[in-house]
Amino acid sequence: MKFKHPISRRTLLRGAGALMALPLLERMLPAAVRAAEAAPSARRLAVFYAPNGIHMQKFLPTVTGPNWELTPTLQSLAPVKQDVLVISGLANEPGRPDGDGHHAAGTAAFLSCTKAYKTEGTNFHAGISMDQVLANHLSQQRATRFASLELGNDAGRGIGNCDSGYACPYANNISWAGPTSPMAKETKPRAVFDRLFSGPPGGLSQAEAARRRAYGQSLIDSVRDDATRLQHQLGAADRRKLDEYFTSVRDLEKQVEALGDAGPACGLQTAPTDDEDPRARTKAMMDLIVLAFQCDLSRVATFMLANARANKVYNFLGLSGGHHAYSHHQFVQSNYDALAIIDRWEVEQYAYLVRRLKDTREGTGAPLLDNALVLFSSEVADGNAHHHKNLPVLLSGRCGGAVAPGRHLSVPGMPIANLYVSMLRALGVPGVNSFGTDSTGELPGLGG
Repeated sequence: MKFKHPISRRTLLRGAGALMALPLLERMLPAAVRAAEAAPSARRLAVFYAPNGIHMQKFLPTVTGPNWELTPTLQSLAPVKQDVLVISGLANEPGRPDGDGHHAAGTAAFLSCTKAYKTEGTNFHAGISMDQVLANHLSQQRATRFASLELGNDAGRGIGNCDSGYACPYANNISWAGPTSPMAKETKPRAVFDRLFSGPPGGLSQAEAARRRAYGQSLIDSVRDDATRLQHQLGAADRRKLDEYFTSVRDLEKQVEALGDAGPACGLQTAPTDDEDPRARTKAMMDLIVLAFQCDLSRVATFMLANARANKVYNFLGLSGGHHAYSHHQFVQSNYDALAIIDRWEVEQYAYLVRRLKDTREGTGAPLLDNALVLFSSEVADGNAHHHKNLPVLLSGRCGGAVAPGRHLSVPGMPIANLYVSMLRALGVPGVNSFGTDSTGELPGLGG
């Protein structure tokens, strides 16, 4: 369909104290097509971190190439198997600590591939993470409203010793803007929602957001008049897409309301317990990433399922012990069994994100996943031995054809930094020949 006056890609719906971004609509395509002549298609990165390693015997396929079979831990990936690349053999030696402290040191190096300076104080020092290299590149282009999103389920302690002499920022963050600048993550889905979808760059004030919720008003209610005017300008396909988008936003609003996260308040606060059920929070965070990508509010997102060395008790999985304690399995079968249950649940959360990105369409009709990369890994492999080699790595998406998924790729001893070099190049960052402290170039075989 040809339009005489296409709508700008940056069009926002406006209402009382609120702005709401739009997904890419067919009505915007003429402008988008003209822009595409000068710039590549938007590509996106999501990173999913799971702590304490993985029971690798039930994670890694035994067959390499396209004929790999889903292992017990990877069963939830069945609907998206052809969109997933399993990579075995990768190592992150910069994550090896001085003495003990494998979890914090490994997490600091998770996306930076730089050895963390061992300290309990404020003189912590690591390296820039690969997601922030991409975010810096996109910021120079002013590509999106938010350069990156840093999300997680647990805030954790801000200072002090969190793992055998390693400072808490190492354990609590995978995203680093620079060697001394960890990117603090947002752990409250409601706050993320208000930041993304409710108003000027700073989002609604706490008072405005609270007032809207007190009256049971949805963000969509605030922009309804503007939305009605827009719908009169749209064709049937765009109206249907806009209705689907509003439904997704409203469903997410209901999710974050049900979580009951209060905004920041003065006075003494009680920390959440380690056995807090993370299911609803994780789902809400995954949905927020999808909506942020769909609206092109951000093209970079990281998510920490829990902080390094977390000893969460997953009661809803029928377990009574803590995750970190189970990870020190001591070759006891009951500990292996518990780890396998936790690992399956972790991969299920990742699989949900991948499926959502595959099912959500861009204005061109292509799945969001086709132009994305979605990484899953942990700071160590085996949690008992604290191995920093043969890490559990999943990579989903095609990134515009740069990656050939649907395979098990084995690269024994190759630094994970090489994977990040190849990912950054695929994501459009120019001039990336090395990364971290041990990369040797690109990762062979990523494109098939």
